[in-house]
Amino acid sequence: MGQRKNFILLPEDTAWAEQIAGEIRRKMVKVEERNRETIPYMPHNGRYNNYATPEMRGWWTNGFWAGIMWQLYAATGEKRYADTARFTETVFDECIRDYTRLDHDMGFMWLHTAVADYRLTKNPQSRVRGLHVASILASRFNANGNFIRAWNTWGPQDTVDKTGWAIIDCMMNIPLLYWASEESHDPRFREVAIRHANTVMKEFIRPDGSSNHIVSFDPSTGEKIESFGGQGYENGSSWTRGQGWALYGFALSYIHTGKQEYLDTAKRVAHYFVANIPENGLIPIDFRAPKEPAWEDSSAACIAACGLLEIANCVPEYEKDCYVNAALRLLKALADKRANWDENVDNIIENCAVAYHSDEHDVGLVYADYFFIEAIFKLLGQGEFLW
Repeated sequence: MGQRKNFILLPEDTAWAEQIAGEIRRKMVKVEERNRETIPYMPHNGRYNNYATPEMRGWWTNGFWAGIMWQLYAATGEKRYADTARFTETVFDECIRDYTRLDHDMGFMWLHTAVADYRLTKNPQSRVRGLHVASILASRFNANGNFIRAWNTWGPQDTVDKTGWAIIDCMMNIPLLYWASEESHDPRFREVAIRHANTVMKEFIRPDGSSNHIVSFDPSTGEKIESFGGQGYENGSSWTRGQGWALYGFALSYIHTGKQEYLDTAKRVAHYFVANIPENGLIPIDFRAPKEPAWEDSSAACIAACGLLEIANCVPEYEKDCYVNAALRLLKALADKRANWDENVDNIIENCAVAYHSDEHDVGLVYADYFFIEAIFKLLGQGEFLW
């Protein structure tokens, strides 16, 4: 896909975005220096931990640090960022060798590592890695129910049978399959992605534009059994990061296929999301959770902002402002109230949450920074489209 066009913004909005992009570039010089040959996930006392260990190297978020590095490389041309990004790519080779530990999140992991490397540098080894992993992801497709299985059963302590589980997050992983189909000229990958997206459109997205997180199917018949609240407040609620995955994910499926129903679905989810943005612009973990405790998830705002900007790229001129202005509202609230520009603190975005019922609230998360950086660069036509 390559670089995306920049938006026609008001002069004051362009100046604001350029200022924030400058802050990002300034801070990330120091953050990159401290985190070479690591894979960051969550900061503790201002410094990222390292998930490049045998136990954690297959963690679903581990591609986003490299994604930040490739975005900076694309925006600045500085080789140091490409070198740092490639560390994650080589660590992931061990994940491929032990592929039984991988789940549906292979798109998150390899789109921003090997596939990004190939897109930007034409590294032939990276192309092979991307196509290899796309084949593994496609193998998780259940033809009875037309869905990609989400999680494995993680050892004897995991007593829940997840064979028939699918989750909304996977809408962001299937672009790996679209890329593989485009790159290999093999329609099988694309067909798996389309069938999964069609199932999600039918079984996950509610009439009002909200989304389920988890849906369980009978793996032998494909019949829908039930839905689960997952990382949101409860079943039937509205986990905001999942709303972001749906909003952005269907926009991406439209970009790769041209199917109007995907754009219509992305817009429906977007309108629901925008209608529920609180007055202060800060996004809660779940739109339907109790008002107290007032836990936020800034990562949901970052993801939604990226998706809103991609929708704006897909609609007629007279519709664009609706989505661009909503994205700016989210990004300005984050930059003003939830961004930490201290060079001695690794993360930028604060007040993220892993899940409603998790103990990890008001934390930094590497993927929040990734999507925030992607969105700011997207506004200015900088960076790279890695989906």
